[in-house]
Amino acid sequence: MSDHRTRFLDLALQAQALRFGRFTLKSGRESPYFFNAGLFNSGAALSALAACYADALDEAGTGFDLLFGPAYKGIPLATALACEYARRGRDLPVAFNRKEAKAHGEGGSLIGAPLDGRRVLVVDDVITAGTAIREALAIISNAGGTPAGIVIALDRQEIAGEGQSQSAAQAVAAEAGIPVVAVATLDDLLGFADASASLADERVRLQAYRVQYGVRDNHR
Repeated sequence: MSDHRTRFLDLALQAQALRFGRFTLKSGRESPYFFNAGLFNSGAALSALAACYADALDEAGTGFDLLFGPAYKGIPLATALACEYARRGRDLPVAFNRKEAKAHGEGGSLIGAPLDGRRVLVVDDVITAGTAIREALAIISNAGGTPAGIVIALDRQEIAGEGQSQSAAQAVAAEAGIPVVAVATLDDLLGFADASASLADERVRLQAYRVQYGVRDNHR
């Protein structure tokens, strides 16, 4: 497992952004784990998380000129990632959207650098149903930008619904024709649990969930 994946999973556990137990998801599924990027809620945690994002992107070789953070969780993630790239010597423009367009002041629904003519990378935490990401891609295209890729923290690698064979991330990538880069995946979490005696019981439950809901062509 790449170092950024291990670092990310360690960090998520320390921040309690990754928890184990019994969680009912919006889909109605009962999951043995839950991920909440909102719990990376300190400067140190966000800085370390951004380094994991940057390492994943560098490994994937994704090309982009601007970082876009969809409201709301994508905003601090894109901002932290821009700061990390600046630390590495690359100064990237950043933009994000409002949930509701502003009618006064500068107006509009976009804040930050202009998207026109730029290859735009969407920075978010997860892709669940893909609705928010599709909205972000439409915003980018309507503003004259070119969607270049999506980076997320965790890919749950589960089918979007019964009778489907793709995950939400795979479906969005196929529709938009752009890569989706994940810092870590459920398969990585299974490998991480394999290496930790304290997570042995969680590994059994994770694997059972993977078998029941995971994308069909990629089981461990």
